[in-house]
Amino acid sequence: MLSGCNMHDQMPTALPFTSPWLLAPMEGVTEPCFRDVVLERHEPRDLGGAFTEFVRVSGTPIPRWKMTEHLGPRRFGQPVGLQLMGSEPGPMAASADAAICAGAPLVDINFGCPSKGAYKDCAGSALLDHPDRIETLVHDCVVAAGGRVPVTAKIRSGIREDTLLEEIARAAESGGAAMITVHCRTKEERYRDCADWNRVARTVAAVNVPVCGNGSVQTHADLERMRRETGCQYTMVGRAALGNPWIFSGRQVSAAEAARFLLDYTETLRDRSNFNENRTIGRTKKLLSFWTAGGLFPTAAVKDRWLREKEPERLWAWLEERASNGTAAQHPEHESAVRAP
Repeated sequence: MLSGCNMHDQMPTALPFTSPWLLAPMEGVTEPCFRDVVLERHEPRDLGGAFTEFVRVSGTPIPRWKMTEHLGPRRFGQPVGLQLMGSEPGPMAASADAAICAGAPLVDINFGCPSKGAYKDCAGSALLDHPDRIETLVHDCVVAAGGRVPVTAKIRSGIREDTLLEEIARAAESGGAAMITVHCRTKEERYRDCADWNRVARTVAAVNVPVCGNGSVQTHADLERMRRETGCQYTMVGRAALGNPWIFSGRQVSAAEAARFLLDYTETLRDRSNFNENRTIGRTKKLLSFWTAGGLFPTAAVKDRWLREKEPERLWAWLEERASNGTAAQHPEHESAVRAP
C-alpha cells in the first residue's frame, strides 16, 4: 500500500539535472561510496546527476529504510536518481513510493540489464520484447509518484535485434516517462566496443520527451559529439567514467590526484561498508582494471602487476607515494623506492 506522502495529481516533466552529462547506474560500482567520491570532485555545471545501482524488486516492495541506504548519507548539488528493476507493477509502484519518501529526486526504471538472473526473472532487458508491459510498469510507477518527482526509463535497443526500438521507446513515453535513456546496444551485444549511435537518433525521432544517449562514450569530446550527432538532450557515461572519473569536466588530472581518488574511495569503503581487507582491495582493483586517468600507470604491464598484487599494504603504500609526489611509477619489483612492509 502506498504511503501517500505529499501526493499530487500533476505529473512532472521537469528533470532535476544540472548539466547534460550524467553518470550511469552500474551494478557493483555506483553504490554511495563511489558516487560520492566522484560527485565531490565535480561542480554541478560539469556533472549533472548520477544514479544508484539498480534496486531489485521481486514479490515484495522494498522498504523506505533500504532506499535510504542506496541513496547514501551525503547530498550534493547534483541529483542522484534511484533506479528500480522488477517485473511486477504492484511491488514496483510501492517501491517507487518508498524511494520518493526516502528522498529520491527521481525514479528510474531499468529495462536494460542483460544479466542471466534478470532475464530469467523476466526483469531488465527481458521486458524489451513486451512493450505493453513496459508501458504498464512505467505508468504504475508514475501514478505512485503522484507528481512528486519525475519517473524515467532506461532501455536497451532490443534483445537480439533493434526492430522494436521505436515501439519500446514510445511505450515508455506513453506510460509517462519524463526521459528515456537508450543504451545503444542490444542485450545480446552486451558491452561490445562499438555501439550504434544511430539507435539514439532513432529514439529521438520516435518520442517527444528528452532522450539520453548511452554507449561508447570514451572521451570528454564524445559527450557533446553524441548530442550533436544524434539530437539527444543528455549523454550518460558508464565504463569510461570508471577509467577517468573526470571525463565529465574534461580536466586533465595529475598522477597525484588520480592516486588520491583511489585512496579516498578505499577509505570510504572501509569507513561505511565495514568491508574486510579482501573485499576492499577487490573493489579497488575492479576500478584499477579500468583506470586511465592521471597517467598513473606508465604501461599496461605495470597495471597488470598491481592487479595481481597479493598484499594490499603494498598497493596502499604505492598509492600513498603517488598521492604525495604525483609521479607514475613501476611495480615494487621494478622500483626500489617502494618496498613491502
